[in-house]
Parts: sequence; C-alpha cells; structure tokens
Amino acid sequence: MPLPTILVADDDRSIRTVLSQALGRAGYQVRTTPTASTLWQWVEEGEGDLVITDVVMPDENGLDLVPRIRRARPDLRIIVMSAQSTLMTAVKATQRGAFEYIPKPFDLKELLAVVGRALATPAPVMIEGSPAEAEERMPLIGRSVAMQDIYRVIARLTTSDLTVMVNGESGTGKELVARALHDYGRRRGGPFVAVNMAAIPRELIESELFGHERGAFTGATNRTPGRFEQATGGTLFLDEIGDMPAEAQTRLLRVLQEGEFTTVGGRQPIRADVRIVAATHRDLRQAIRAGVFREDLYYRLNVVPIRLPPLRERTEDIPLLARHFLDRSAVDGNAPKSLSEDAVERLMSARWPGNVRELENLMRRIAALYPQEIITGELIEQELAESLAEQTQHEPATGTEPLADAVSRHIRQYLAASQDGIEMHDIYDRVLAEVERPLIQMTLAATRGNQIKAASMLGLNRNTLRKKIRDLEIPVVRGAT
Repeated sequence: MPLPTILVADDDRSIRTVLSQALGRAGYQVRTTPTASTLWQWVEEGEGDLVITDVVMPDENGLDLVPRIRRARPDLRIIVMSAQSTLMTAVKATQRGAFEYIPKPFDLKELLAVVGRALATPAPVMIEGSPAEAEERMPLIGRSVAMQDIYRVIARLTTSDLTVMVNGESGTGKELVARALHDYGRRRGGPFVAVNMAAIPRELIESELFGHERGAFTGATNRTPGRFEQATGGTLFLDEIGDMPAEAQTRLLRVLQEGEFTTVGGRQPIRADVRIVAATHRDLRQAIRAGVFREDLYYRLNVVPIRLPPLRERTEDIPLLARHFLDRSAVDGNAPKSLSEDAVERLMSARWPGNVRELENLMRRIAALYPQEIITGELIEQELAESLAEQTQHEPATGTEPLADAVSRHIRQYLAASQDGIEMHDIYDRVLAEVERPLIQMTLAATRGNQIKAASMLGLNRNTLRKKIRDLEIPVVRGAT
C-alpha cells in the first residue's frame, strides 16, 4: 500500500524544511512549495492525500484556495496554518472546509497528531455564506495559547447547534463568546437574545423566559412573549445561570428535554427553536453539592464547556488588548495614543481582578482624560494606584474607617467566596501580600518611584524594601532609586 502523500504550501523555507523532515520521519511522502499556484496545480493533477497550507503566500491567500480545493476534490483533507492567530482566521478556515486550523508557532507533535486524524477522517462539509471578514469587528482579542484553543472550539461549533456552557470570572468576556458563536454560526440570521439571571427578580424569571398569558397574574393585562419566543431561529444567551431559582431550573430542564415550553398561564406548547448558550462565574458542581443547582440540568447545559481564562493567565495578550482599546477610543473621537515600553511592562505586571473589562475601562479613561500622545509607565502606575484606592472604598464614609475594620471586611469577603464555589488556600499569606503590595505600590507612586523616600515613609530599611519589591513582583519605574 503506497504511503500517503502530503502537499505542503508555505512561503517560509524554514517551515517547509521542518515539516518535510518531521513528516518524512513519520512515514509520509512530502512535496513542498512556496506558492499557492503550484499547490493548486498539484491538486488539479490529482496528487496528494492531504494538504497543509499557510494563509499568507506571495500569489494567493491560502484561505481563498481552500473552497476551490474542496470543490475540485471533496475528499481531500486540508489543514490551515497561520501566524494571523485570530478568531476570524479560525472561523474562516473551518467554514470554508478546512479539517483543522493550527496557529503558528505550532507544536510538531500536535501537528503530526492532527495529520493522523485528518487522514483517518472523512473530509468536512463546506459551509456557504461565510460571515463578514472585517477584522475590526472581531469580538475576541488575543494570541495566547489559551485563546487559540478557544478560537478553535468556537470555529468547530459554528457548524452545529450544540448547547454551550461558558465559565469564567467576571469581566473575562463570556457574552463575547456567546455572540461569536451566534454571529459566525448557522443561526446568525436570527436574533441574539441575552438575559442575565442575576438581574431579574426571582418571582419574574419564569415569565421573563417563557412569557405569560393575559390574566396569568395580577398586572398581566396582555399576552407577552418571553425570551425563548423572542430568540426563535437564533441564540438565547442565559448569563449567570447559577443564579436561576429552582422552579425556573425545572422548567428549563423540561424545555431542553422536550424541545418545547408553555407560557405562564398558557396550555398550548410552543416549540423552542433556539440555540442555548449559558454562562456563569460560579462552580456549578459546587452548587450541585450544595443542593442549589440541578445536576441533570447541569449536564444538559454543559454539552460543550468553554473556560475563559482570567487576564492574569494570559498576560501576553495584554499589550494587544490595550492597543485595541486605545484604537477604539480613537475611533470614538479621542486623540490617538500609544504605549511606551515601560507602560506595557506595568500593564503586564498588574493583577487585573476585573479582567479584560477593567483593562478596557483603564485604557478608555486614560484616552479621554490625558492629553499626552505617549502613555508612560508612570501614568499607568498612577492610574492603577488611584483605581486600587477607589476599590477599597466600598462605601462612602463621613470619617476615616479604621484599618482593622476595612481588613476585616475584606477577609470576610475572602472567606465567603468559598460559598460561591471558589477554592481558597493560603489565606494568611495571600491577605498579607494583598495588604503589603498596595501599601508599597501606593507609597512608591506617591514618591514617584524614589525607593529611598518610600523606605523612609514606610519605616523600612532600603534593602528590606527592595526585597519586598522583588518578592511581591512590584514593578519599579525606570531610573528611580
């Protein structure tokens, strides 16, 4: 039996060499070319059992070549590689008929595994009518490994109506994932309807979701459609699903099982023609153990889980995100601004408890309030210190709150977090670090990075302060002593 032949198209000679050697060692025959035209010639001549193609090539975009290959040879699997590691690249590659999208730089073991699966799997169906290609409309930004994995999952899900559960901390962009699944999926011609469970009074959730008939309850003067009806033909996004009361959970489970529902006060079943995307910041398994969330509903919703990482787990995306938000602010009418090197370093070292939303707010605030064209690390430090100070002021006070009371309140919140499904460890060290870090940060900000003055204000030896700065990973403004 002849060995499978793999056709590789990439304008980077080093990539062609690496792939040729690795695939050859794995037992495949390999032909490589730097151009799309040669690849297309080979395909037309009936050569090859698998195609690996780059996107950007000197004579044609590899993504534009994918549909032509699929029409000419529907059984030929295609793997798309790209250094343009965006959601749109992954979506377009999948919707045009690629078997898999692999971002550069890639892991050779992973690529070889994908090649093996591709050769053993029937070719995918090409989806006609791809979404608009404007990169500025991308709902998700980031080129980290974590985001690449999410892009690939979203791209695969655009061809199905599977129910998706998005889990992530507040501010990570859960609704953006839901919108991407809708905007680039089969239901993009229908409505996208979002409802936040935590924002609706418990007694009104069933009416909000399923609608009600006239006279169903006091004040129901007309028949009102619920969110399920409003989302017919499209996507229903159930945000903060962990806050849904038990009665509504039971009705939602019935909808997922039977595919139909009745309005409050109604008897006529209504078909539920929607795709469900749910989201939560809670650990629903912990909620199940606590008896506040139905286990059977969890498994109905958690068909495809997507975990959105907090910003602290993808710090390499922070410069790209920050510049994106500054560009958007310029489009909104603010003067164009850029980030200095030390500003980028300071942004990447921050904790970002509010995640991407907090970073966006900071960039928009700076773009609107400061006239300078270049944003410096000192300015970032100042804004972060002020933001941190505002976060500690949970309630307006007529007098100065004792520090012990403020710390006690914060510790109570820490301990209460375990009830929300958040596992807490090493609280003693974490609380000390959380007190020390902002204290030293704000003192350094007040002394404009002068460590001698800061040590004096804190009553510390200068060497002790330096050690704490190092241990707590507190960034220092360049040139300060």
